[in-house]
Amino acid sequence: MKYIAAVAGVALLSACSPQQDTHTETAVDAKIIYPMTVRGNVTDEYFGNVVADPYRWLEDDRSEETEAWVKAQNEVTFEYLEQIPYRDQIKDRLAQLWNYEKVGAPFKEGDYTYFYKNDGLQNQYVVYRTDADGNTEVFLDPNTFSEDGTTSLATLSFSKDGSLAAYAISEGGSDWRKIIVIDVETKEQLEPTLVDVKFSGISWYGNDGFYYSSYDKPEGSELSAKTDQHKLYYHKLGTTQAEDTVVFGGTDAEKHRYVGGQVTEDDRYLVITAAVSTSGNKLFIKDLSQADSELVTVLDHTDSDTYVLDNVDSKLYLVTDLDAPNKRVVTVDAENPTAENWQDFIAETEHVLSPSTGAGYIFAEYMVDAIAKVEQYNYEGERVRNIELPGVGSVGGFSAKREADVVYYTFTNYNTPGTIYAFEPDAGESSVYAESKAEFDSSAYESKQVFYTSKDGTQVPMIITYKKGTELDGSNPTILYGYGGFNISLTPSFSVTNAMWLELGGVYAVANLRGGGEYGKDWHIAGTKMQKQNVFDDFIAAAEYLVGEGYTSNDKLALRGGSNGGLLVGAVMTQRPELMQVALPAVGVLDMLRYHTFTAGAGWAYDYGTAEDSEEMFEYLKGYSPVHNVKQGTHYPATMITTGDHDDRVVPAHSFKFAAELQAKDAGANPQLIRIETNAGHGAGTPVSKTIEQYADIYGFTLWNMGIKELN
Repeated sequence: MKYIAAVAGVALLSACSPQQDTHTETAVDAKIIYPMTVRGNVTDEYFGNVVADPYRWLEDDRSEETEAWVKAQNEVTFEYLEQIPYRDQIKDRLAQLWNYEKVGAPFKEGDYTYFYKNDGLQNQYVVYRTDADGNTEVFLDPNTFSEDGTTSLATLSFSKDGSLAAYAISEGGSDWRKIIVIDVETKEQLEPTLVDVKFSGISWYGNDGFYYSSYDKPEGSELSAKTDQHKLYYHKLGTTQAEDTVVFGGTDAEKHRYVGGQVTEDDRYLVITAAVSTSGNKLFIKDLSQADSELVTVLDHTDSDTYVLDNVDSKLYLVTDLDAPNKRVVTVDAENPTAENWQDFIAETEHVLSPSTGAGYIFAEYMVDAIAKVEQYNYEGERVRNIELPGVGSVGGFSAKREADVVYYTFTNYNTPGTIYAFEPDAGESSVYAESKAEFDSSAYESKQVFYTSKDGTQVPMIITYKKGTELDGSNPTILYGYGGFNISLTPSFSVTNAMWLELGGVYAVANLRGGGEYGKDWHIAGTKMQKQNVFDDFIAAAEYLVGEGYTSNDKLALRGGSNGGLLVGAVMTQRPELMQVALPAVGVLDMLRYHTFTAGAGWAYDYGTAEDSEEMFEYLKGYSPVHNVKQGTHYPATMITTGDHDDRVVPAHSFKFAAELQAKDAGANPQLIRIETNAGHGAGTPVSKTIEQYADIYGFTLWNMGIKELN
């Protein structure tokens, strides 16, 4: 039986609220005929509670029925989008804004200095190198990996002396990778490609070989089947992948969902982290200078996030949030590395610490209300200086090899394109290395931080960016963006897509919700499990603030978020559908009762809990799960769900089910569409051409549904 009915004469639905609909009706205003999505009779039982899952069949990403459904949905969506009169205008202007040379900070490996560069509209960044005589050439061009630009360079790692390189590629956006080893001089591949690698770095031990991580290939669909036993392997050059040694994770006692291995810069230690979820890890070290040395336990529990920052001989420098929610740096001797022997090196402060190393120094970056501050320390623990940054915003970098003379960093904020600076750590001086060539007049825009009050009285920061002179009369198209999870911090950064929205006269607001890492572990925990509603309340309060202060109105407000942020949008639009005019959930975690049954989803339980944990946890999850809270007869905002058919992190079935529920139950006149990018994954490595098309569709859909019929 085929689940998809033929779609005859796909027509389109009005995108405006009635009070705005004063224009002459066009094709884009006609009624949408959605593809028929057959309801099955699958049910699950949780603690005696029977829950229907009528669209379970959409979880089968390999079936002809699902493939036909995807095709039919895209036909409806793209016919709608194609009739928005200024969609191509946005696309063309976005391409113009994007078309400038972008370069990354240089890094030295062996006899060459390498850097990434994109000429403008290349789908993928190209890796270049310069020799000692100043001659520059292409080293790796990922644009040649596939005709459509959907195969990307995921990781690049050089051997100790820089004569060898191993790089990982992602095909179609998948988290599954292939690793290719080449000779740096000839660029020739040295041995057969390693396959079926996932959630892995590449860490060389001298020139002998490298460590990498992966799972056994799952039974069934590699895009959605569960993967939960990660293993660390050692690949010795000149041997086959089948001969690779399992270093950690191969036994039941060592079973963990995420395992990583990293060799210290001096090749002295192998550092192994092992975790069952996205927060908290065990930590082990192995002395590689001694043959057959034993694995030494640093931490045997997952109560903290702890990693090795660096070492000087046997002295380890660890970063940890154990007994320090905002993190600290401690030192310990590798011979006795357990926690009772730790000594504070950089003590915890009221601000969240994220340290890095380079040129013989430690750079302590602090987040102060999501804004960067950086202090420089030597390896004796003495504070050298507070580094004067170019302005108020975010920095990235401050990382280099120990023998480097210069450390590079990038400075940016929402209305300042990223500029690369060279920092001389001995002199403490910064100079511009590469200024952004973006066609964006920063002086025409302003970005301000506000604090608003959430439902329970918590003060939450938000940064609002808009064109100078914007009147706060409630008429401004506004996108409110949020994430609120997994200890991830949203710090100010420039993007071409946001610049396009600002140029269109839009307001762009980013709220630093609980669940993130902006104020450390406590801020994170306050948005997890049975406190997850705090995140949604914070987002709702941000929307109410923007409306109350006149930045926008409910019929000019769009909510946007991706992944965990897609869950955020889905939960808020089902709890408060009248709050916004447009909802834009991207690659969202939307079925909270089954998220943990797909790929590595069970690792997210630290943040979410699972429906099997307890009846109380089941009821809580079901209470906000977007798929389970679409109500018959409700008027929902204009919604465009976006996902990729190769997303093997948050499987597209989440989005498929949510779209089916909205189309079946919505009682209003707003479109309920899903845009499914084919041969695309969770987002990383997406070709520039596809990104431009996606944002032209998102902005066109958003503005049209806010009642804007032509652009100024």
